[in-house]
Order: sequence, then structure tokens, then C-alpha cells
Amino acid sequence: MTIEERKSHFIELGNFLGHFKENPQETPDIEPKYQSFYNKLNQTISASVHHNAWFTRENVIFALQQWHKALKEDHINQWLNNYKIETVSPKTVGIVMAGNIPLVGFHDFLSVLMAGHKALIRQSASDKLLLPVIAEFLIYVNKSYADVIEFTDEKLQNFDAIIATGSDNTARYFEYYFSKVPNIIRKNRNSVAVLTGKETREELKPLGEDIFRYYGLGCRNVSKLYVPRDYDFDTFFKAIYPWNPIINRDKYANNYDYNKAVYLMSEYKLLENGFLILKQDESFGSPIATLFYEFYESQVELQKYLKNKEGQLQCVVKNKPGENEIAFGQTQQPHLWDYADNVDTMRFLLNI
Repeated sequence: MTIEERKSHFIELGNFLGHFKENPQETPDIEPKYQSFYNKLNQTISASVHHNAWFTRENVIFALQQWHKALKEDHINQWLNNYKIETVSPKTVGIVMAGNIPLVGFHDFLSVLMAGHKALIRQSASDKLLLPVIAEFLIYVNKSYADVIEFTDEKLQNFDAIIATGSDNTARYFEYYFSKVPNIIRKNRNSVAVLTGKETREELKPLGEDIFRYYGLGCRNVSKLYVPRDYDFDTFFKAIYPWNPIINRDKYANNYDYNKAVYLMSEYKLLENGFLILKQDESFGSPIATLFYEFYESQVELQKYLKNKEGQLQCVVKNKPGENEIAFGQTQQPHLWDYADNVDTMRFLLNI
């Protein structure tokens, strides 16, 4: 397959993913040849929700729709135009995927195949149902993908390079086990938002998407706020109030109740609104249903501090973002060239 053929296949996949809606009863106008795949993926979405209680149809559809938007011809060309892909010698690239949010490993899958390599995939048990159906769709579009996509539940073997994503603990294992081959090893990262205190309620409203989408389980979810001294949280609480139905989800509510009880027993001073706990804390990573915050005195000094900590951060979010910063509401809508941990995956794949 040529790179242009691979581009066309993923554009076709993107168009297909756009048919999926939050209401499963909504019947899309889909080509008859893809009806069986639509039915199968729709059933798999329901199965994934039962398989992983953190997955909801709303969030799975959101993930599919983001890939529908990303896999447009202009986006793919803008992403790949900076690389020379046709000169690549095909290799087998092992991908160890996380499972914290739906299809979290799709970008690695896409990159390996687009680079012209074979993908040897070990999925997380938390998210192992959706991607195989998408792979079946690609194989239907072009049977050659059957030779370059392999899923396994066993220990990865016979690979030339590795991309592995996990926790700080698993990363230590990955670094040891995969040390003899070219690798990208991803660890825990968190995202933070910097508020000036001048944001309006409407300006803050999109920040709720960054905090609550996927229940805050993603590395691109905002887990901490930096606010000026004497910041009034009233406007912030009003802005995020539309997300209050999240407390009706049992697993989220259980975490909310548990964390609140632990904090109160420890006599921490808390702010809360019935579905989100705010706790003053210097750490970046907050528990589910909790958002850490910290006061700052100088935006200049804070910027220097965050720059020094960039190895622990995925996103820095602001109302008026500067270079290497992201606007409110955009963390869960990355471009194809927005690489995890700021490591150019495609450049890595073209040089193994």
C-alpha cells in the first residue's frame, strides 16, 4: 500500500465513525456495504459500556466523533506533509495500550500503520473491545491490513520497536523489559489550568469539558487549578454547574463520597458544590471527583515553575492561551500532530 492509499483508507474510516450518535435508536444514512460493520460496532459500544463501568455511551461516542473530525483529508495531510514516509523499511512495532479512556491507544495504532509498519498490539483489559472492530473495518476496506495488524493477550515478542503507555510503576518495568529496542515509554502525566480571576462565567464554562469529560480519567483532563490569591470560586462553580448530573453515575458518586469522607476525617479545608471537591494541594494529580488548586502570586513566576515541571504535565490550559498552551474546552480534542508527552511519534517511527 502507498501512503496515499493508507490516507484514503483512514479518511474512509473517519467518515464511517461519524455515523455513530449518542442515541442508539437514531438510524444514520449509511452505505449498505458498511451496514454490518455499523451494527457490529454499535453492539460493541454497548458491550464496552458493560465491560468497563467507567465507559458510557456518551463518552465512547464522543471519542468516535473526535476521530471522525480528526481523520479528514486536510488534517491528515497537514499532519503528514512534514515527513518522508515512502522511504521507510517496514518493521514490527509493539504497542502496549492504556485503557483509561475509550480508544486511548488509537493514535499509536494510526501512526504505526500510516508509517508503513506492522502493529503488534497488546490492549488493556479495560478497553479491548472497540479497536478490533475498527481493525476489521480497515481489513474490509483493504485486505492487506490483515497482514499488518495483530492483537495479542500474551507477552509481546518478535518486535523491532515499542510504544508503551502506563503508570509510573509499569513504566519502570517497560524501561527494563524494552530497553534493548527503540522505544517510547509514557508515564503518568497531568494537566492544569491557570486562571487569572478575570474570566467570566461564559469563558469558564468550556473548562468543565476539560475537567469532567471521561470523568477526569485522562492525562489531558485538568486535575488542578492555579488561581490568584483571594480568588473567588463562586463564578467557577456557577460555570461548571451544567456538569452536575455526573454525580448520578454510581462510580463517580462513590469516589466523591469516599474522598470527601477521607478529607473531612483528616480535617482538610474543602470547597465543594455537591459534585466536585476542591482541595488546596501542591500535587498535580487529584483523585476522581476532586480538583486540586493552588494560589500563585505572579503569573511570570508561575509560568517559569510550570516550564520546569513540563515533564510531569500533558497540557497547560488558559482562557487566552500562549505558545504550547491550550484554550478552555479543547484538551479532549487534540490534533493529529498534538503528540502525547510532546514526543513526535511519527518521527520516532520513521527512524527505527
